[in-house]
Amino acid sequence: MKVRRTTLITVGCLATLVGLGLSRKFSFEADYWLISLLPLLALLWRKNIASLFLVATLGLTVGLWRGTAYMSHVYDIQDLSGQRVTMIMDAKTDSVYGNGSQLEFTANNAKVLEPYQQELKGNTRVSGFGVPMVHRGDQLEIKGKLYPSRGSNQARISYAQLSKIASDTSWLNGLTRKFAAGMYNALPEPQASLGLGILIGQRSNLPDYTLLAMSVVGLTHIIAVSGYNLTIIVRGVSRVKRVFGSKFQRLIISLALIGIFVLITGFSASIVRAALIAGLGLWAWYYGRQLRAVLALSLVAAITGLFNPFYVWSDIGWYLSFLAFFGVLIMAPLIATWIFKKREPRGLTQILFETLAAYVMTLPLIMFIFGKMSVVALVANLLVVPLVPFAMLFSAITGIAGMINPAFSAWLAIPAKLLLTYILDVAYWLSDLSFSQVLTELTTVQMVVMYGIIGFFVAVLATRKQRSPSSKT
Repeated sequence: MKVRRTTLITVGCLATLVGLGLSRKFSFEADYWLISLLPLLALLWRKNIASLFLVATLGLTVGLWRGTAYMSHVYDIQDLSGQRVTMIMDAKTDSVYGNGSQLEFTANNAKVLEPYQQELKGNTRVSGFGVPMVHRGDQLEIKGKLYPSRGSNQARISYAQLSKIASDTSWLNGLTRKFAAGMYNALPEPQASLGLGILIGQRSNLPDYTLLAMSVVGLTHIIAVSGYNLTIIVRGVSRVKRVFGSKFQRLIISLALIGIFVLITGFSASIVRAALIAGLGLWAWYYGRQLRAVLALSLVAAITGLFNPFYVWSDIGWYLSFLAFFGVLIMAPLIATWIFKKREPRGLTQILFETLAAYVMTLPLIMFIFGKMSVVALVANLLVVPLVPFAMLFSAITGIAGMINPAFSAWLAIPAKLLLTYILDVAYWLSDLSFSQVLTELTTVQMVVMYGIIGFFVAVLATRKQRSPSSKT
């Protein structure tokens, strides 16, 4: 029985992720084990069941080996738990005012000076006093008690004493700050912060009531840099064929815009994952090949997981992003094919299926972690998502105009102001409904059962598609 090369790669990647997950509970020194498996690599060219078993074993071994080695960084944080530390760190985000008028920001590249010298991996959420403002890229000395954390941040320090060692001199970060200032020059709040959130994911200045409203109605994803932003950019380039006539020109322009977008957003984990998937899709499109979505998702998940096992161990955003990608890239096309047969849906219909699929895929995990479910999310996304590309375009024009000519920018900001006000009104109106959100919790077993049902449904649709006459022609 022959096994496809894509199947071998997919199984190897999934096995690697399983190994990374198991390494949190089981240590594994794989050096000699890997060496003993090397002679068996000759079996891969046969592409049979033995090859499949070998790939799965190799992936599991690599995941366990990488995870076991990375666990030392977890122990480093745990050893410092509750202790007062002095660290030098780089700010990863601009600061905002949080609880108790503290400056809050995320930092990384930690070098512990006291109680002993040590480098720490991962992100740290810092809250403290001592400087008027912290910008992304600033280097600071931080003194305070460190505690382990969960989620995208591996540690936290509250009520820290902050001292700035060096200010950021990056021209790119400076340009981003000037662009943000231009947006605030041209638009009132909270429209200005919403525009920055939609365009580059900078949502730290949005009022708490706005963030709450968008969370209740399921619109938080439009103010978080993600694959949707890149999809808009790539689709926009592909449609201006009169300007970029050849496939090569559209490929280069798309890759350049993706690179610029990643630089501006500061290499956030979500946008890097989206950029990798977008890059694979562009590569397949340029060479006239069909990219298998399962292969792309598993490959990017394995790459990012091996690079930073903290994603697999504790980053809920990592899981939500891949679940949403699965819904948009795999589930939505299968449902559309099942309903419309040969005709592909477009416009609002396509958005409806993609939104529904992404919502279904992320809902069990959201209910398990946060204990809530948005009833109006589908309606809110249908009312807002089709306008997001225009909101991005007009917000970009507004920010640039505010940088160049603040006095005249208010006139150019009118389209952006109207769109952003409409989005805010939809979020506020729907969130005020008494039934907009239901509080409910899932147990681990219930979540697994729900994903099992969803997986069975997707497998049935995939089987029907393979057996349909249109898929064989």
